[in-house]
Amino acid sequence: MNKYSLKNKLMMLNLVTVLPFVAITIYLIFSLRNYSNAYDEIVSNMTIANSYNLNFKEEMDESLYKLVVGAVTFANISEDAALEDPYKVIGDLREDFDVLMRITTDKDSKSWLQRLLRNIDTLEDRVNDIQYNLDEGGHYDENIEMLDNNIYILTELIQDDIQYYIYYQTQSIENLKGQLNIQVEKFIVLWTVLLLCIIVGVFIVSSFISNGITRPIRKLCDVTRQISEGDFSARAGVWTQDEVAQLADSINEMSQHLEIMVNQIKEDERKMRYAELRLLQEQINPHFLYNTLDTIIWLIEGNLTGQAVDMVVSLSDFFRLVLSHGKEFITIRDEERHIRSYLEIQQVRYHDILDYEIAIDPQIYPYRILKLTLQPLVENALYHGIKYKRAMGKITITGSVVQTDAEPEICLTVKDNGVGMEAEEVERLQKEIIRPCKETESGFGLANVNERIRMNFGAAYGMTITSKKGEGTTVQVVIPAQIMEHAPKGGIHEES
Repeated sequence: MNKYSLKNKLMMLNLVTVLPFVAITIYLIFSLRNYSNAYDEIVSNMTIANSYNLNFKEEMDESLYKLVVGAVTFANISEDAALEDPYKVIGDLREDFDVLMRITTDKDSKSWLQRLLRNIDTLEDRVNDIQYNLDEGGHYDENIEMLDNNIYILTELIQDDIQYYIYYQTQSIENLKGQLNIQVEKFIVLWTVLLLCIIVGVFIVSSFISNGITRPIRKLCDVTRQISEGDFSARAGVWTQDEVAQLADSINEMSQHLEIMVNQIKEDERKMRYAELRLLQEQINPHFLYNTLDTIIWLIEGNLTGQAVDMVVSLSDFFRLVLSHGKEFITIRDEERHIRSYLEIQQVRYHDILDYEIAIDPQIYPYRILKLTLQPLVENALYHGIKYKRAMGKITITGSVVQTDAEPEICLTVKDNGVGMEAEEVERLQKEIIRPCKETESGFGLANVNERIRMNFGAAYGMTITSKKGEGTTVQVVIPAQIMEHAPKGGIHEES
């Protein structure tokens, strides 16, 4: 069953239409409930305040007067039903208005409550004074004066504070009413906007659903066109999980099979090309062999048998490393032995013009390299750099590991101090070596090495050439740092 079939999409359209109305209804219920709770709280506060506003002053004044004139005492005042114990009235008043202080949110109302609580504290102090005088006796005039100048004024102030509190609570009700009116107006505007949004939303969702059907079909048309034009890597990215997605999966599967078949054909062609490169590579050796054998014969005829033997040994090492038991990859250590054997042989022939130095970091010896990577570069340096100088020249071979952001790389350089090249010639040669070696007009050996590196390690690797006329040429080779697996500890020589 398709999770997002057309039927399900239509159901989603209905939900999009209904849900806003449900949300507005819930919003209205909660808003009205909040306003109702706020109104009830204010009314409750006013009820408590009114209960004291009606009779507080009369009860307090009368009770304290009867105490001063001696009609009752603090000990028996509670027995008179018409009178109230001043301390009990003050305690009840403080307790109730402390509660109001905690729950009141209006700023002005809280201000008057704070003032009222301070006056209650003062009133209690004056009542304490009256009780003290009554306990000592003989302070009648002083107590009457305290009633007139303190008690009656304080009870009047407390009653005023209660009235102001009630007044500001009434104002809060008016403010609440005003806010409710504003909210009603906002709701009318909101409802109007929401209605428009629902109309627009329904239109958008309808367009989305129709596009959800037509867009995948257009994608399928584009993919089938690309496949018909030969792009078998094209895929239909349809994620609608409906019937169209099933069709897209079938087309993608067909395209994948076609791509595998085409890639297999390309791989077969690449292998054929690789075999051709190896054949071209081996064509370098016979010319070198003929020249070396001629040199050996010349040494023997000149009775330089020791040098002839050394040259035969170097030639043996050279070809042992060239063959490498049929392996295409060897260690950098073996590649160094290979170019050392080659230079030893060539130094016999060109002892008057050739000097060399090999300074490869032993740490990179275990890393793998394509066989015959450096020898063509050294040969190029000798025949096109040193030999044309017609004076003593030097070839320097170096190698080390270079750390990069992606992964470590091996950097090998072959540098000579020969005749060098002009900038235009370097640029032309650099372009030549990145072409297939069969298509190059010059620099066949360099192009061969560069193409083999790129075929085996990727287009990010290869060689670069820098040169300056009269100062020499430097060829740099960059390959990934990959340890040679199952490399013999002493190199190819130990297997011989």
